[in-house]
Amino acid sequence: MSISPVSRIARNITKSVLSREQMDGVGARVYRSIGSQTLRNLDPFLMLDEFDVRAPGGFPDHPHRGFETVTYMLEGEFLHEDFKGHKGRIGPGDLQWMSAAKGIVHAEIPASNSRAHGLQLWVNLSSKNKMSEPNYQELPKEKVVEATPEEGVTIKVIAGESYGVKSPVMTRTPTMFIDVKLKKGKKIEQVIPKNYAGFIYTIAGSALYGGSKHSSEAHHTLVLSANEGDYIPVESTSDDCHFVVIAGEPINEPIVQHGPFVMNTQREIYQAFADYQHGRNGFEGAPEWTSSIRDRWSS
Repeated sequence: MSISPVSRIARNITKSVLSREQMDGVGARVYRSIGSQTLRNLDPFLMLDEFDVRAPGGFPDHPHRGFETVTYMLEGEFLHEDFKGHKGRIGPGDLQWMSAAKGIVHAEIPASNSRAHGLQLWVNLSSKNKMSEPNYQELPKEKVVEATPEEGVTIKVIAGESYGVKSPVMTRTPTMFIDVKLKKGKKIEQVIPKNYAGFIYTIAGSALYGGSKHSSEAHHTLVLSANEGDYIPVESTSDDCHFVVIAGEPINEPIVQHGPFVMNTQREIYQAFADYQHGRNGFEGAPEWTSSIRDRWSS
């Protein structure tokens, strides 16, 4: 994708947050940046975890309402099952984009005793979409579209567009999610809509990010400037540089979060808990449901 010379404004890095290890689910280790005290949220993004889980750790039966979860596997496999009968398995390079909307109860656990490593992103939904019907988009790695502008540059377009290649993923909240691998000395310029807020998450290696050439290594979340810039330049300084560029259109609505529920008001949070406990308004059948994978590794 070309950029008109008169409109070229580079984004810079305004904040760098190192992901901190914490335990989540049941014995599951995650490295959290967005959603931590250091970076509570970055509208429209609520949480970013780099998870590194081995059985018997995992995320057994739990509910969601009011947002979307994006699970992108880097290594190993995860099983998924929800209270409406949906089941799945995702492995390296596979994507699951789940819109919990008005209600999902599900379980996510490693498929084997091997390491299950990936990213999970929570994307907020606007008030008009929070009580929509749940929806899944699952893309095996073979269907994730790629751009290869030159040798030593590999770009997977999870959502949005990069170098003229568009993802088929539909996002209720306008969002782009680009996975980039660079050999040492290689450069890219990723176009970003001017009105999007965004960040880069560094997975491996090192690079110079943004117009100011901010130097960063793995496991940092780099917040992009809101200067109406229309692209982010990156130059790799290692042979194993791997990062994701994630950006989206801010919703600009109040955020009230209590655990797995994210709504606009405290009253709506109380309603979410009541609906879940009584099995209504999207949670029909939830109180009686138990996943078949919940106790897979308990013995």
